[in-house]
Amino acid sequence: MATVVLGYDNSAGSKAALAKAIDLAKTYGDRLVIGYGFAPSATVGEEFTEHQKALRELGEKHTAQALAKAATEGVEADVELVANSPSSALIDLAERHDARFIVVGSYGESPIKGAILGSTPHKLLHLAETPVVVVPAA
Repeated sequence: MATVVLGYDNSAGSKAALAKAIDLAKTYGDRLVIGYGFAPSATVGEEFTEHQKALRELGEKHTAQALAKAATEGVEADVELVANSPSSALIDLAERHDARFIVVGSYGESPIKGAILGSTPHKLLHLAETPVVVVPAA
């Protein structure tokens, strides 16, 4: 069964993306994989471990809400939390699950700001081999 991979972080953009991902999964009869990438900025020491744990717990909380919404819409869905940057995590999930699409929300930033700061949608549009659907925040 093909999949739709959704990047979800409980932001306004990801909530809009959830609605689109559910719609795409229903349209194509695909399973939905709700992805959350988390990677602390520091990479060593006790602070890293604590920060990673906190980010994972936050991801579990946020993705549980998306999983419940998919279930109420009748879409088969799973959650995968990946200890990597959001864009790398979503690319990895798309490759592992042979995804039809990667769906992410946009936060209304300018293309220049996204390019300079490295927004997740911007990175995905340039790095992913899977088609990327970027959904504007409501």
